[in-house]
This record gives sequence, structure tokens and C-alpha cells, in this order.
Amino acid sequence: MTENSLARDIDSTCRLTGDFLLRSGQRATEYFDKYLFEADPALLARVVEDMARLVPEGTEVLGGLELGGVPIATVLSQRTGLPSVFVRKKAKEYGTCKLAEGTDVRGRRVTLVEDVITTGGAVRDATRELRAAGATVEVVLCAIDRSPEGENPLADLGLVVRSVLTKAELDAVSVG
Repeated sequence: MTENSLARDIDSTCRLTGDFLLRSGQRATEYFDKYLFEADPALLARVVEDMARLVPEGTEVLGGLELGGVPIATVLSQRTGLPSVFVRKKAKEYGTCKLAEGTDVRGRRVTLVEDVITTGGAVRDATRELRAAGATVEVVLCAIDRSPEGENPLADLGLVVRSVLTKAELDAVSVG
């Protein structure tokens, strides 16, 4: 949980109104564009400042998930001095054919970094792949946890979710 001013600033930057087609095919009059806070250097720095306090002791590598987790992991890496790896949704099919680009994860404790978690699908896939590659993955950090309050959608994988903000905190400051 963090200061209300960060929640208010992220909400006012990212919550858009209009006519939006959602991934599900449904239409909505409201949309939360998470990339707007990631593209704002001042907001991103504030998120990372709070996230840096959530990095578990013993973390050896930060794993930024494609696409939204990559800028956060990059700035968090710079802030903490920890190396990072960028985790693709699917291993590339050319060159090195890697799923994780950057430092080697084999035998290392990787803390995943994601922008928003709702159901945890991307984190779930990345965790399985990184564990298969020999990494220890136990914690995921996210800027915003949009899963239902009190639920951990990744508990079945033994993952702990640590978030800077929750859906409830954003909803509490929403003007709309």
C-alpha cells in the first residue's frame, strides 16, 4: 500500500473515458491505459521508488515481463543495482531462440516484475518457463494488482505477489 497521491496521479493519468473495444470483444466507456504511467518519467520513477522497497532480500535478477514489465524492470535495475532479464511471452524463433534476454537465470533467484496483474496469466507462463530453465521464482512485484481484493491468483504456483498499488486504492481515488 502506498501514498494516496501516487494512486490519484496514476488514476488521473491512466483512466480514460470514451468508447473502447476491449480484448474480450466487449465495448466499454472507461479504459485503464497502464502504458501512460510507464511512459511518464516522473510517475515511473515514483512507482519504482515504492517498488524498490518491495524487492525481496536475496533477489539476484529482476525479470521484466514483455511488454509492460520491461520498462519498470529496467528502471528498477538501475535503482537497485540488480541485473535484469527481459522475459518474452514466447521464445523467439531465430538467433539465440531465448525466452529470457539478458543475464543468465540458471541457478539464480529471479524476482519477476510486471506492470499490472489481474489473473496472472503472463506471470504464470513466465514462471513455469523460468523454473524449467533452472531459475528460482518465488515473488512477483507489480505496479498495480487488479485481482479481487484478498485473492492471490498465483498462489497455486507458490508465488507471493507484492504490489505498489491495488485496484481498491485506484478505485478509492477515482473521480469517475
